Amino acid sequence: MISRRGFIKYGASALATSGLITTTSGKIFAAAGSGTSDTRWAFLVDTYKCVGCGFCVKACKLENEVPLEANASRTWVERYVVKHDGAVVADSPHAGIKGYTKNDPQGMEIPEDDIAKSFFVPKLCNHCAKPACVQVCPVGATYLTADGVVLVDRTWCIGCGYCIMACPYGARFFHPVFKVAEKCTWCYHRITKGMNPACVDACAFGARMIGNIMDPNDPLTKIIKTERVNVLKPEYGTNPMAYYIGLDTLVR
Repeated sequence: MISRRGFIKYGASALATSGLITTTSGKIFAAAGSGTSDTRWAFLVDTYKCVGCGFCVKACKLENEVPLEANASRTWVERYVVKHDGAVVADSPHAGIKGYTKNDPQGMEIPEDDIAKSFFVPKLCNHCAKPACVQVCPVGATYLTADGVVLVDRTWCIGCGYCIMACPYGARFFHPVFKVAEKCTWCYHRITKGMNPACVDACAFGARMIGNIMDPNDPLTKIIKTERVNVLKPEYGTNPMAYYIGLDTLVR
């Protein structure tokens, strides 16, 4: 009879193998083939439009049962301040939920004459086509749907934390109430009913967009095809499906 340790060991190996997705390197739409024949969800963030108001963070927490006071969030907004001497000051206090209304990055005031530029970068789960989190989950609680969204089954998660450590984007955390791995789902319960994610609806400036990258007529697809876009940490080979317009090279 196989032991529990042996079961988890061999089960994890099988899950990791099933989680591998073949993509063609160097093509921006290569990962799209991992979805169903007619749907592959993708996300677009326009950093030029983000004003750091934090409305998206609050809307996300209210929609997805994450306490407002918790120092963790499915989505967050980072602030970057670049000084003339090349120094970079970045922060995201409380995920940016209160907005950035003061010149106080990391609690210090920087003289305006010393600032070369500043900007905001919204972040969330990238729903990679080759997700490292799926490959390391020993019980199959983290999985990739047919239409390209990475989800967590709270009833299966054992709280081992492997997925949190494996994610190169820092998009996962332990839920403070349910004590399981938690992450952005692009509001899967909403988008599968024809609705937008809560963060998209909450953004008054159109900095966030979701769409079906398999549909050539989708507004998101048209933007990705015609404008310069980037993804976070492409060197990891996870094929992230969250694209960025205006992504500064300082952002990691």
